[in-house]
Amino acid sequence: MRISRRGIFGLGLAMGTALAGRPSGALAAPKVRAGVLKFGTVSWELDTIRHNNLDTANGIDLDVAYFAGEEATNVGILAGTIDVIVSDWLWVSRQRSEGSDLTLVPYSTAVGAIMVKQGSPIRTIGDLKGRKLGIAGGPLDKSWLLMQAMARRDHDMDLPAESEVVYGAPPLLSEKARQGELDAVLNYWHFCARLEADGFRRLISVENAEKALGASDPVSAIGYIFHDKWAAQSPQAIMGFIKASAGAKDILAKSDEAWLRLAPIMRAEGKELEKLRDRYREGIPRRPAAEDEADAAKLYRVLANIGGSKLVGKAREMAPGTFWPNILE
Repeated sequence: MRISRRGIFGLGLAMGTALAGRPSGALAAPKVRAGVLKFGTVSWELDTIRHNNLDTANGIDLDVAYFAGEEATNVGILAGTIDVIVSDWLWVSRQRSEGSDLTLVPYSTAVGAIMVKQGSPIRTIGDLKGRKLGIAGGPLDKSWLLMQAMARRDHDMDLPAESEVVYGAPPLLSEKARQGELDAVLNYWHFCARLEADGFRRLISVENAEKALGASDPVSAIGYIFHDKWAAQSPQAIMGFIKASAGAKDILAKSDEAWLRLAPIMRAEGKELEKLRDRYREGIPRRPAAEDEADAAKLYRVLANIGGSKLVGKAREMAPGTFWPNILE
């Protein structure tokens, strides 16, 4: 079965009416086991699916398992104990190049940014020279490598060598920035949104770096990851899940009330909740997956060049099939 992303979003909840009248003796809906971080942003969308019965309406039984860290979800998908996780195309490509059949469907283009306080004298990336810069995700974080590549190309600047770099956990780095112990911080999108609500501004976003390095539009940073074999064996499960995800995104794109319901889960209110809502909405993928894939392939080459084998292994090009071929325009 081949279906475009636009077609999926257009279908929305179309399966709901047919499934509502399903005879009681019909086979049980296929289970989709999704593994997510307990306090991660993906849980907002999955909670919206379940609250609005979008899984049932689209012919699946969504079972959400919560994990403490990304490594645990990676182990779960590779071991086959869960069916779907969220990760990035860089990780999927490396797994495929090493023999795995993992693939992805775009989930979000939301990316982080280098944040500074509103009154900071830092106005350009060149102003980071000699400054103390916090980096979430470690030395091989994709966003950090893209920032380095852009700084080298456009400013002839070696960011790690010309600034004081501190690596750390995202919440700790945000707090250090609030306390003035860091001049700037490169953090994940939702931590950046919370900082915006606290009076910080974006110096430069990862999206800016992506476009500077060849991307034509916002690139899906992460996607729903699953095995090709599982999708082939369970087409109703994967298509039902994708449609349920599209339905949840549609609700979250249009309904402010849906975000108020999620507020306790998000641990946010007021301006912070609004910033998280708005940044999430900006990150909903809206272009053909084929274009997304083409831009990701361009960025992969940049990342392979700067990150080397520690980042991508032996593969210098993004592995074919990294983006699920059935999602076509």
